[in-house]
Parts: sequence; C-alpha cells; structure tokens
Amino acid sequence: MSMLSQLNRINYIWILIYIGVLVWSGIGPKDYMTWGLEVAPAVIGLVIIAFTYQRFKLTPLLNTLILIHAIILMVGGHYTYAEVPIGDWVSEWFGSERNNYDKLGHFMQGFMPAILARELLIRLNVVSKKGWLFFICIAICLGFSAFYELIEWWVALLSDEAADSFLGTQGYVWDTQSDMFWALIGATSALVCLGKLHSAQLKS
Repeated sequence: MSMLSQLNRINYIWILIYIGVLVWSGIGPKDYMTWGLEVAPAVIGLVIIAFTYQRFKLTPLLNTLILIHAIILMVGGHYTYAEVPIGDWVSEWFGSERNNYDKLGHFMQGFMPAILARELLIRLNVVSKKGWLFFICIAICLGFSAFYELIEWWVALLSDEAADSFLGTQGYVWDTQSDMFWALIGATSALVCLGKLHSAQLKS
C-alpha cells in the first residue's frame, strides 16, 4: 500500500468516526439547545479543515487530537457535561459528588489548541525561538480559554433555561478559574510531552 493510499484510508476512517459520533450525539440528546452549543466548535473545526485541507494539510498528530477533542465535545453535548456517565463512574471511584467530565473537556481545550498553535506558528514562520514558541502557545491557549468562559457567560445571560446545562458549574464557585487552570495544564502537558513528536512530523 502506497503512502498516499494509506493517508487517504486514514482520512476516511477519521471522517467516519467523526460523523458516526456526531450522528449518535444528535439522536435524543438531553437538550437540543445545549447540544448545539457544545457541538458547534467541533462542527466549525470540521468546516475549517475542509476548506483549508488542500493548501494546508495538518500533521497526523494534530488531526488525531482534533478528532479526540471533537468526540469529547459531542459526548458532552449529548448528555450535558454534568451528566456524562463516565464522569459519574469516576466520581464514584474517588468518592466525589461532582461529575468532573467538564474538566476533561477543559483539559483538552488547552491540550489540542497548544499543538494547533504550535503548528501554525512554526509553519508560518511566526516564531523561531523555542522559549518564545512555548510561551506564546500557552498564552494563546489561555486567551482562548478565557474567551470561551466569556461565551459561557453571555449564553447564561441570554438563556436562563440553557445556562445551567451549558455552564456545568454544578454549584462550584471557582468553576471558571478551575476551567482555565485545567486548560493551562492541558496546554503545558501537550507541549512538554508531544513537542518532539510534533517537530518530527513537521519535518517529514
């Protein structure tokens, strides 16, 4: 099997998994408005990838992280983050009353965008020094996380009905701050753990 055929096969599998999970998540979600809000970033991401694919193909690592992040969003949209079963199971194991699936979402909100920012900054020759590259990637992720918190706030102001499900605070007063902290952990983890692999893929 040629390299081109293998890449095409991987792309087809990526699309099938994405569409399969998206269709599943849209069948009988707890609340369609919340589902739309949670799934919207994944759909927007797919549209951007589709329009830029020919002139700006992403690395396999980044494509994989985008798919994982999209799946997390779709699962959260189907159940709402406060009621995802796996979050309840983990809470039972650790004796916690709070469903922390949303923290996984915010971890990925830093983890995936860190590699995305790194790829764009390197390939577009925006940053050349490693120290500045690390710092700017972290700053971008934190800025994106803060903006997302603003979006959650605006939605809460506009729609009391969907606010609790979309915000997913579950009564935790420091939810916004902890969301951004998890995004910081995710971004730092991605850059430290996947930096070398990502650099190798960018050179290939």
